[in-house]
Amino acid sequence: MREHVRRPYTEYQRFPEAEMQCRAAAFAAELRRRRSVRDFSAEAVPRRLIESCLDAAGSAPSGANQQPWRFVAVADPVLKARIRAGAEAEERAFYAQRAPQEWLDALVPLGTDADKPFLEHAPWLIAIFYERFAYDSAGRKQKRYYPHESVGIASGMLIAALHHAGLATLTHTPSPMGFLNDILGRPPHEMAYLLLVTGYPVENCTVPAIEKLPLSAYCEFR
Repeated sequence: MREHVRRPYTEYQRFPEAEMQCRAAAFAAELRRRRSVRDFSAEAVPRRLIESCLDAAGSAPSGANQQPWRFVAVADPVLKARIRAGAEAEERAFYAQRAPQEWLDALVPLGTDADKPFLEHAPWLIAIFYERFAYDSAGRKQKRYYPHESVGIASGMLIAALHHAGLATLTHTPSPMGFLNDILGRPPHEMAYLLLVTGYPVENCTVPAIEKLPLSAYCEFR
């Protein structure tokens, strides 16, 4: 059995309680300003900025520390055009055939449809995959534990990091997303989880007039 190694946790920082409250309230207010954007500017975003945000996402906790997330950051216009074509093909089938009317009714306030021009307009698309399993150095198959949960946490941290850096985001989930494996050359044991669109919003950008639930509506203390 592999030896269980531990080390001192020297990175932890504790703050005075008043400062903790200020930091928590400020962070909550910052994230409350985040909105999903569908109208992106073509203005370039430096790769280094995207790398820093992905580095933050890679610090997420994961089942058995297996870190099953894989990110592909796409700025190439040819690849973005192919991704848009693949996504819109799935979206047209979704809106015309797959989606029940109840689901379509729920989407009405958001004003979405099968056209996804933001997939070409935004400077970056980040395709997020999770490993269903992996292979060790000897080629033996290794199970991944809690990959959905782990990649979900990492994706949330990435969205927060991009917002904190000053970028707008949109989570896009065409279904199925197997076309991303084909376009981006990902292996069969990786499953597409999310397509995250990021960049600057266009000038005078608008968003749906919807509200987030207050804390009291989704949380209770006992």
